Order: sequence, then C-alpha cells, then structure tokens
Amino acid sequence: MSTLLEVSGVSVTFDGFKAINNLSFSIGHAELRAIIGPNGAGKTTFMDIVTGKTRPDEGRIVWGGKSRSLLNMSEARIACEGIGRKFQKPTVFEDQSVQENLLMALKKDRGPLAVLFYRPQAADLERVRALAEEIGLADQLYRKSGELSHGEKQWLEIGMLLAQEPRLLLVDEPAAGMTSSEREHTTALLIEAAKTRAVVVVEHDMEFIRRLNCRVTVLHEGAVLAEGSLDHVTRNQDVIDVYLGR
Repeated sequence: MSTLLEVSGVSVTFDGFKAINNLSFSIGHAELRAIIGPNGAGKTTFMDIVTGKTRPDEGRIVWGGKSRSLLNMSEARIACEGIGRKFQKPTVFEDQSVQENLLMALKKDRGPLAVLFYRPQAADLERVRALAEEIGLADQLYRKSGELSHGEKQWLEIGMLLAQEPRLLLVDEPAAGMTSSEREHTTALLIEAAKTRAVVVVEHDMEFIRRLNCRVTVLHEGAVLAEGSLDHVTRNQDVIDVYLGR
C-alpha cells in the first residue's frame, strides 16, 4: 500500500514541555486508523501539526507520496491539498438547512465573485442529495441544522468535510455524547469513508474503536508507544501500564 502521509522524527516543545517527541507515523491512501492514548499523550498536537496549526521544531511531514512537504504550506493551503479536520464539538451553521450547509461545503471556486454569484446547479443539488444519503440525513435535507440531535450534527459536519473531497480526514472523538444507535451509524459512516480516502480517528471509547476494526496507534508522551490491532496493543504491557491501567 502506498503512503499518503508520512511523519518522520517530528518534535514540538511548548514552554519547555515536549508535547511531541520524535514522532513517526504513516498512513496509506485508503486506510482507517485509530489513535488512542491518555490525556496529554499528544493526540491533539499531532492533528495540529498535520493541519499546519502548529509548526514542529524538527522533523519531516511528507504528503501525497511525492516528497512534498506540508511544513512549507499554510493552513489554508493544506486544507486545499485535501486534509480535512473535524473537531470534537460539531460546528455547523445552525440557522441554515442541512442542504444549505452541504451546498456551502461543496468543493468549488471560492473567489469573492464566484461566491457572490453562486447559484446551485442541478449537479450540485444531486451531489448534496447523495451526501445526505451517505451520512443518513436524506430525510432531513430541508430541516434547520440547529434542530438536529447531537449525533445528527456530527454526521452533518462529517458530510460537510466529505463535500470538500478530502484525501485525509482527521476526526476527533466522533462517538462522544452519542447514543448507541448513533455510534453504530457513525462507525459505518467512517468505515465507508475510508474505502476511498485515509481516515484517522482519535477516540477514547474502546468499544467504538473495536467496531472500527482497524489498525490502532497508541501515543504516550508525544511518541508512538505501540501499533497494531486493538487486541495486539491492549495486550502490550507498556500500554496496560500507562493507559488501560488508569
């Protein structure tokens, strides 16, 4: 499997605290990966580095398998390259309908004139209908997003990211606050998304991770502690000591 993202020897220090310590990580073009670890392990900082929000002190981040460095790119450029990020708290336009949220997120020319004179075409509306079907909101297209349940807002935000056609999707704790049935649907949604792009899920819910049935990377003190199947890493004595034993 060819590599989409490769992080090599990356470190970053905040006020003397090493948040990321010689971290190396790679993921393929169509792969689902879960990242786990105790609070302070570096999970959020890792995502900040990949999206350009935080610049590392040292190391390399190669993108697209073509020796292109993300370190020379702005946050906006990295987003245009196809790296999308979903934060834990859903951020949707609550006064707009599900359809309007998805239309705004479609991958389009975003110049000032293009935005000012934009009118959705038939192909845009069809794409939005397909996205709504994919995320399980086909029957909620004309509903105000603020009226959706917490889980439905999470799905809408994932749909908005998918509308941008990302090659890598970073998802932070998608199962938090969801009902059991919502977690099941979210699992299916992420597994389906990973068939055509790389998806990295940061999560604490071990049962949710087990449902994802994917490779797991365990972070501790800013470095990779263990990697493999969930059964493999949860049998690792170091992982038990620093994470599961708490």
